[in-house]
Amino acid sequence: MEVPEELKYSEDHEWVLVEEDVALVGITDFAQEQLGEIIFLELPEVGEQLEAGKPFGVVESTKAVSDIYAPVSGEVIEVNDDLPDSPDIINTSPYEDGWLVKVKLLDPSELDDLLDASAYEVLIEEED
Repeated sequence: MEVPEELKYSEDHEWVLVEEDVALVGITDFAQEQLGEIIFLELPEVGEQLEAGKPFGVVESTKAVSDIYAPVSGEVIEVNDDLPDSPDIINTSPYEDGWLVKVKLLDPSELDDLLDASAYEVLIEEED
């Protein structure tokens, strides 16, 4: 299972890659593995405001329907347009092609509340 060192992670299994004041957000390899084959995705529109810890989308798999939680607060500035037609991209490429949204950070200090790769690995070992 892949846990890239350069990312931050939420306890709800979302990942964040920060470039200046923009956060790229997706769901982790662990999450997609637990969900199984992803068949449907509901994402926010560009311009919507996300609040850290609150649901911003839905992922449906052959096993379950789950909320996707915002790891950071801010404005959605881009949505991955490939996912509605091919949600299974998340299963094959959760960290590259399977990103969900880009968010202009409202409060960069929220990143301090996220886990680094080693802390996230401990979390998933406990849950697995």
